[in-house]
Amino acid sequence: MLFEQLAELTGQRNAIDGRIVDIVAQMEHDDLAGMTGARSIAALVAWKTGTSPHNAQTIATIAHRIAEFPRCTELLREGHLSLDQVGVIAERAAAGSDEHYAELAAVATVTQLRTAIALAPRPEPDPTPEPERSISKTVGEKYTTWRIRLPRLEAARFDAALASQRDAQITAWRHDHGEDHPGDGDGDGDGDGDEGDSGRTPPFPNTVDAFMGLVDAGWDAEAARRPHGQHTTVVVHLDVAQRLASLHLGPLLSEHDRQYLLCDATCEVWFERHGQVIGSGRATRTISRRLRRALEHRDRCCAVPGCGATRGLHAHHLRHWEDGGPTELDNLILLCPYHHRQHHRGAITITGPARHLVVTDADGIPLDPASLARPPTQPSPSVTPCPGPTGERADWWWYQPFEPESPPAID
Repeated sequence: MLFEQLAELTGQRNAIDGRIVDIVAQMEHDDLAGMTGARSIAALVAWKTGTSPHNAQTIATIAHRIAEFPRCTELLREGHLSLDQVGVIAERAAAGSDEHYAELAAVATVTQLRTAIALAPRPEPDPTPEPERSISKTVGEKYTTWRIRLPRLEAARFDAALASQRDAQITAWRHDHGEDHPGDGDGDGDGDGDEGDSGRTPPFPNTVDAFMGLVDAGWDAEAARRPHGQHTTVVVHLDVAQRLASLHLGPLLSEHDRQYLLCDATCEVWFERHGQVIGSGRATRTISRRLRRALEHRDRCCAVPGCGATRGLHAHHLRHWEDGGPTELDNLILLCPYHHRQHHRGAITITGPARHLVVTDADGIPLDPASLARPPTQPSPSVTPCPGPTGERADWWWYQPFEPESPPAID
């Protein structure tokens, strides 16, 4: 009797998960994540549904590949397959394998599906020779792209340094946010699989963060060892009349980048009027140690609802520093670097004073750390009970792995 109830509830749960996947796919199609202050669809799902980062990433992955696996997602809506079963397929299976794994998933467990997908043949590696060492820089309208090519031994040293730096950052992240994290993926730092943390918390450290950590560590070591450490200081030239700022020997800064640097980021500002310097440069981090300690004692963590970051926080002026905002406790709050940038880019709005702080999204809706979960008002979906996998031991000797079709030959 208990197994029958379990099968019925499992089928209903699978059908509900299928409907959630459809909704998330629509949100991704309409690009709705950025309107809420969330970094990604996975972060939005984790926040609004109250699920773990891992489950939210699974939902987002299925929604992203819903067109490639129509049969598997249809079985999810009908209650026959679980979210984890379809999630493994969507995460790892090759395109064109929908029917193959839909048939296998009807009797296979999640662990068996992982094994089956791992048995699928992989493309042959490109036998091209290893390139020579090189480094190039491409400056675009919004980003600068660096390309580095290293021989294997030097690349191994580079990888080891990145891994060590990333491990240190992950340890600090876990200290702030606990052990429930999305860092069990491949760790390629592409920004898709490593960002499944809940709600609006800072992103899980990836390879880019580790690389910038190496840069910062090199600066600190150079400044401590040699007297010309100030050469690594970021210098900004600010025209006080026209509110224009540019990097030293570099491009003009956008409005949000200018306000971000003038808030609490470490830089050296030279004030100019009509192209003439009107004052010597000074660092913009003007908050004294005593005021900083009082600010940390009051706020404890990032002031954005749902963000528990406690490390690397910036002191943000509610009334901007360049607008005459005072460097006083009532005009200051602590923000993590991610939400500090989000505010100056207009993704979220923070208004004060600090004792009556209001944080809203791009549409002006106040941000609430709570999820959208509420008591149901509609009946459960009418689907057939889900018996689940058979539980038999898999005999992989007789299993035929999925083989993608070979591309047509080019004459």
